[in-house]
Amino acid sequence: VQLQASGGGLVQAGDSLRLSCAGSGRKFKPYLFDYYDMAWFRQTPGKEREFVGAISRSDSSYIDSVKGRFAISRDTAGNTVYLQMNSLKPEDTAVYYCAGRGPIYIAHAILTTVDAYDYWGQGTLVTVSS
Repeated sequence: VQLQASGGGLVQAGDSLRLSCAGSGRKFKPYLFDYYDMAWFRQTPGKEREFVGAISRSDSSYIDSVKGRFAISRDTAGNTVYLQMNSLKPEDTAVYYCAGRGPIYIAHAILTTVDAYDYWGQGTLVTVSS
């Protein structure tokens, strides 16, 4: 296993939740982890997997619907990326996946498509009740 997502659960609208994504194995050694773009996607039944946000060494990007509510951070020493989700809404209900691409050593733009990412976690379900 190279990416392991965790932290999902059932919460009420307005609550907060933090998802974690831990990298392990040869490809995610601590000295390399900082050079990976790490993203979070989400998916609901019958819909395409949707980009939520991503972080690179120097930048971050989020979809409009989560800007100001969600934040991605990285703990390089712990090989872990977090998705802090605040002010959750029922429409945030989905299976959340973490994904990684890299390592990337040059300046670049954050990519937002599923096929841009090489490594995927197994998904963790977030349910927000109204």
